[in-house]
Amino acid sequence: MWPASASAANGRRAFLGCYTSGDAGGAGIGVAAVDERSGRLTVERTAEVADPSFLAASPDGRYLYAVNEGSGAGTATAVDLRAAVPKVLNTVAVQGEGPTHLCVSPDGRTVLTANYTSGSVSALAVAGDGRLGAVTDVARHRGTGPDPERQAGPHAHQVVFDPSGRWVLAVDLGVDSVYVYRLAAGELTEHAQVTLTPGSGPRHLTFHPNGRTAFLANELDSTVTVCDWHAERGELRPGQSVPADTATGGARNYPSAPVVSRDGRFLYLANRGHDNIATFAIIGDGLLIPVTTTPCGGKFPRALTLGPDGRRLYAANQKSHTITTLPLDPFTGLPGAATIAAEFPAATCALFR
Repeated sequence: MWPASASAANGRRAFLGCYTSGDAGGAGIGVAAVDERSGRLTVERTAEVADPSFLAASPDGRYLYAVNEGSGAGTATAVDLRAAVPKVLNTVAVQGEGPTHLCVSPDGRTVLTANYTSGSVSALAVAGDGRLGAVTDVARHRGTGPDPERQAGPHAHQVVFDPSGRWVLAVDLGVDSVYVYRLAAGELTEHAQVTLTPGSGPRHLTFHPNGRTAFLANELDSTVTVCDWHAERGELRPGQSVPADTATGGARNYPSAPVVSRDGRFLYLANRGHDNIATFAIIGDGLLIPVTTTPCGGKFPRALTLGPDGRRLYAANQKSHTITTLPLDPFTGLPGAATIAAEFPAATCALFR
């Protein structure tokens, strides 16, 4: 799919997101060769896309989609990955402001965006050639939370499909809720609104490999919440909550991204305020036991990703302009010392294909 590289004999590539507007310093979507032995990412080229702060790939791996977070009214971009050089196909309005996250439906026919500023979720049709089409629906959240600075209105921060592919979950920081939707023929139908602890500010969730447990990172009260998920009923039940930083307790530190190990034994959580990664042991169906914290090797880790083989973590450190990598011990699962995998201005995420 991409030209061979001495640093990535296996042909793996990483796509790197960033901020480009103002003085952020980013240039667009980075395309990097992956050396899985050392963890090094060699940036080979950049696709000029405005503020591609989060990326998602089509199920067949032929297309890449990006939100353009700083684009005023809000847009998303489609990129063709089939050629030797990535080709921007088109950029379309999402009818929502400040899109921060997106996902692709299991059939590849719809892209969903979470629009932070407007507190909404947009559905966009995908054409047969991978281009983004018209918005087919917009689900608008309503309400407020107790934090006057961050929760004066709804702020949809993430949108994902559950492991069964039957349900859409939208995490809203502004109204302390996770919305559950059905998606059919391009339309979103609200199934449930799950209310969380007032002022918790839920940001991102991830599922356990068992498909029955979800872990929810709460940005404002610096906790992580374990949730039971029942795909048959589309039901999310919040349970145990623990401090996001195992070293300093509940002090606000803006947790960003939860990641579960491939074997389901550990949860890793990036903390931007303290620039570390917290490790939790997962017991049974989801009980979290704090284990340790490890410096992330940079500043303000906005996103955390497992490497292609599951043996490394990659942290996108927005304020130190780096992607760092931490090897995972094959027996204990614990992260080792962080090293710089790539210099990348205003880094926000890494996607491996």
